[in-house]
Amino acid sequence: MARTVRFHELGGPEVLRLEEVAVGGPGPGELLIRVDAIGLNRAEVLFRSGDYIEAPKGFPATLGAEASGTVEAVGAGVTGFEPGQAVSVVPGFSMNDYGVYAERAVVPAAAVLHRPAGVDAVRGAAVWMPYLTAYGALVEVGGMRAGDTVVLTAASSSVGLAAIQVARRVGAVPVATTRTRAKAERLRAAGAAEVVVTGEEGVGDRVLALTGGRGAEFVFDAVAGPGVLDLARAVAPGGTLLMYGALSGAATPYPGFELGMPALNMRTFTAQEITTDPGRLRRAEAFVTSGLRDGSFEPVVDRVFGLDEIVEAHRYMEAGSQVGKIVVAVRR
Repeated sequence: MARTVRFHELGGPEVLRLEEVAVGGPGPGELLIRVDAIGLNRAEVLFRSGDYIEAPKGFPATLGAEASGTVEAVGAGVTGFEPGQAVSVVPGFSMNDYGVYAERAVVPAAAVLHRPAGVDAVRGAAVWMPYLTAYGALVEVGGMRAGDTVVLTAASSSVGLAAIQVARRVGAVPVATTRTRAKAERLRAAGAAEVVVTGEEGVGDRVLALTGGRGAEFVFDAVAGPGVLDLARAVAPGGTLLMYGALSGAATPYPGFELGMPALNMRTFTAQEITTDPGRLRRAEAFVTSGLRDGSFEPVVDRVFGLDEIVEAHRYMEAGSQVGKIVVAVRR
């Protein structure tokens, strides 16, 4: 038996229950992991409330796709892993099939990476989703290069902070946005070249001024909704507006010809474009691991909760005041 977070109906954080659940052994292609820490993501809030891109297929439902831990057992056909190895689980599966909000969990081996030496359990649960998303969208898919300017919305999120570091590592110029001035100095300290406070100024006008009228080669947007019309004004001719989230909850218009804009590319992105493609995942793992080793990358952890505080952890995430990753430590 293992303490496992489940929910029996859609709703707010209060529907989450910590229950004793039997955990079987791993099947073919799977690993049994002793979970040490869990990285929380916005997708789990949306899945729990019924607003995610897929709905729970039945109840009770489980949660979680990012964690760190230790291999306890190896399923048939799995190579490259053995009991006792420190690993991290990355979001490469449906939460209808697997969930890591638990003391022990069975997960697909294809979604497990070896944890680099010197990375502890909390950082091991905080690093992969943010950096795989930032690297995948901006470098693997977008081709971001030295000298490019990239505008980052929701920059105080774990993905936004990772994107600042990824941009710096390839020689690009990160411009962060935040709704209020309260987080501006923390974003500058995190490496942002400039910070745009959206409650006080328009992103399009500020970015055009910063770039001498050229615009940014990339806009990396977690918000979507009507704001993309202003963001599109910030994109350089031939540049790319990458949307990886929809925090606004509103319909997203397409900035078409009637706006008189220069040609731009507009594209959605999900981390599973990287985590479910072995070649891309291998390149991403090498990129992130090298950044961890040379100190270019340092995941930002805002707060650590205990597993029995999972309801409070979800409430804290929904409040949106964090700067960086929220982690749940299963074993303190």
